Amino acid sequence: MTRALVARLDSLGDVLLCGPAVRAVAASPDIDEVWMLCSSIGAEAARHLPGVDRVLVWDCPWITASAPPVTAERMGELASLLEEARPDVAVILTSFHQSPLPLAVPLRLSGVARIIGASVDFAGSLLDVRVRPGEDLPEDLPEPERALAIAAAGGFALPEGDDGRLDIAGVGAPPPEVGALPRLVVVHPGASASARRWPAERHRETVRLLHERGWDVAVTGSPDERELTAFVAGDDGLDLGGATPLAELAGVLAHARVVVTGNTGPAHIAAAVGTPVVSLFSPVVPAARWAPYGVPHALLGDQRAACRDTRARECPVPGHPCLTSVDAASVVAACERLAAGVAPRGARHEMEVTA
Repeated sequence: MTRALVARLDSLGDVLLCGPAVRAVAASPDIDEVWMLCSSIGAEAARHLPGVDRVLVWDCPWITASAPPVTAERMGELASLLEEARPDVAVILTSFHQSPLPLAVPLRLSGVARIIGASVDFAGSLLDVRVRPGEDLPEDLPEPERALAIAAAGGFALPEGDDGRLDIAGVGAPPPEVGALPRLVVVHPGASASARRWPAERHRETVRLLHERGWDVAVTGSPDERELTAFVAGDDGLDLGGATPLAELAGVLAHARVVVTGNTGPAHIAAAVGTPVVSLFSPVVPAARWAPYGVPHALLGDQRAACRDTRARECPVPGHPCLTSVDAASVVAACERLAAGVAPRGARHEMEVTA
């Protein structure tokens, strides 16, 4: 039994974006099982990735936004997980601003024979295959393609017929009240970082305008966003705040004609089920890397704003102009443009609309 461990230690959306790379590892005739090492906020997504046999959960001090302390106990938890997994090969998937080297140390100490990762720094004996960003990896590759390139450097390729798009297994049926809506637009106003959130008042106005133009609107959010979703839905939208775990959320988004959201996990869930996205995208990270992948999308927001590439979680510019420059009427217009070009449900196709 040959087991591969694929590590992606940050958020739900980041885990979804590495799905094609996971499928490439799982397709190898030399690999019998694929386990994933993920954070507690990314684990649910990993459980829905095709090709994953088991998920190990560990919150990483140098990757997760919560940055838990580095303690002997925390590192001991990782050592115990690696002892349980006993992988023969490990593929460490990281974004351009992350290093695989801290994780490579406990992997090597646990006896992993072959470790693959992308590092700008000299890796010594920590990596058996070192991919060099800027040399082996172009700077602005979309995240799914970056992950695929790292996997490919280790000899893992997608099987014939796999188009490399995002995918998700175990999509649930939407609630009956959602399934009965024929012209559905889903609005997801929340995001973990305030720098990526469009104002709630603009979302609420968008729901009202869509309703006035004959669209059915559902508003989604996590259990701790119920107050936000209730406000955004108002009297014109269906409030689904806290009511849609990942499988059910995927079903709701699959039923929608268009999804309106920021640079956050549901944008990537929408892409995984083939639904176009109006992306209210703050340029704190590059859209070239994290925009909705492989589906029609409208990218809204000033991508040249002063906050560009800062990776800020709170907007560093008074008034949050990169997103407040977008009005509700522009979002509604983008929804209608995308809806007019939507292929039959389940179709996968490329088209980018910018506004």
